[in-house]
Amino acid sequence: MIESSDHTPLPRDFFDRPVLEVAPDLLGRTLTRRTDEGLIELRITEVEAYAGEADPGSHAFRGRTARNEVMFGPPGHAYVYFTYGMWHCLNVVCGPEGRASGVLLRAGEVRVGAALTRKRRISARHDKELAKGPARLATALDVDRSLNGADFCLGPTAPLSLLPGRQPTSDQVRNGPRTGVGGEGAYHPWRFWIDGDPTVSPYRAHAPRRRGRSAT
Repeated sequence: MIESSDHTPLPRDFFDRPVLEVAPDLLGRTLTRRTDEGLIELRITEVEAYAGEADPGSHAFRGRTARNEVMFGPPGHAYVYFTYGMWHCLNVVCGPEGRASGVLLRAGEVRVGAALTRKRRISARHDKELAKGPARLATALDVDRSLNGADFCLGPTAPLSLLPGRQPTSDQVRNGPRTGVGGEGAYHPWRFWIDGDPTVSPYRAHAPRRRGRSAT
């Protein structure tokens, strides 16, 4: 593994790349969340890529709306959406400005501030479940729509930041279909995770609901 104690945020050009390059490159990176209560640091272990207007599974598939405006750039910002009337999910906007794409942060290992996250994740049976799934991750980090558009590149005092972290080796990275995505986007192998990591969420195929679902 590549170790790094660098607390300088990843630069803007890291995110200004095709989504299928950025997504696996986010594995092992450190996501920081600075709250009024203190600092939380999480090592990203699972992500999903969404390719905007070229991707039937994306919120931006049908073009720009008030909801998905942030996805159209600039890169390196947070896209936060509310789903099922109860959960938030956190995404990283990437690719060139004007072309919507993003990476859903699905799971991670809380490395700093676990006590803060336990207050919000009281149903977690142990710390490996604190951020095991995208809604759990956002809940653990106290992420809601107030952080929509937040800049990951500003620095360590910003509410959200992405740091170099500790990347897995290439043989530890796996990919497969995205969780819960149906239709034409169901079989894109655009979910990436660190093999064997206990914080990675279980894969679930799409199950039809009365209300449609797309992930980001």
